Amino acid sequence: MRSATPWSTVLDDVLAATGETLYMVVVSTLIAVLLGAPVGIWLQLTAPGGLKPRPVLHKVLGFVVDLGRSMPFLVLLVVLTSLTRLLLGSTIGPTAAIVPLAVGAIPFVGRLVQNVLAEVHVSVVEAAVTTGSSTLRIVRSVLLRESMPALVNAVGVTAIALLGYSAMAGVVGGGGLGDLAVRMGYQRFNDRYLWSTVVVLAIIATAIQFLTNRVARGVDRRRTASV
Repeated sequence: MRSATPWSTVLDDVLAATGETLYMVVVSTLIAVLLGAPVGIWLQLTAPGGLKPRPVLHKVLGFVVDLGRSMPFLVLLVVLTSLTRLLLGSTIGPTAAIVPLAVGAIPFVGRLVQNVLAEVHVSVVEAAVTTGSSTLRIVRSVLLRESMPALVNAVGVTAIALLGYSAMAGVVGGGGLGDLAVRMGYQRFNDRYLWSTVVVLAIIATAIQFLTNRVARGVDRRRTASV
């Protein structure tokens, strides 16, 4: 009968895999937000009733965003293999996994940002327009400022989604907790590895949600004004 893996070994491996997962999630979230937020802003600006209505551009951009959102992540991993190899010279490891993670999250962030900006009350935007403010100033000082708590929550939703995607990336050599769960837990029938990774993933997801909730409350101007 095979002896159980010592907990000290399991914890060391889980700690290393957790570092890889956090690296993938943090970097891919930053890239997705930096590239996806402008997409969402353009979607809102060019929408009917937006500050710069462009029906054709809005429909084309919306189609591309929805197409990206509809693609299963495992399929995206395969489709972007050539791009990942071109950019990084490899398709294996946490850094390589960041490419499909970020690309897959960009349309997700774009649609979230558009939905959040669409919730800003039209009277607030109209008041800014009547003062002669430029489009850039309205976006920065009105749309983004008024919707900041919801935007922070959208970043948290994105990070948690990427946490799940990173686990799937581990199945195809991306490293991290997903790789550890499959390779050491599932394939070797080692429950200590399997359940340890599940617990750590749950803890990370809970921590991300807690952190984004705290930050969202901190930047909520309406809540601050009512205190």
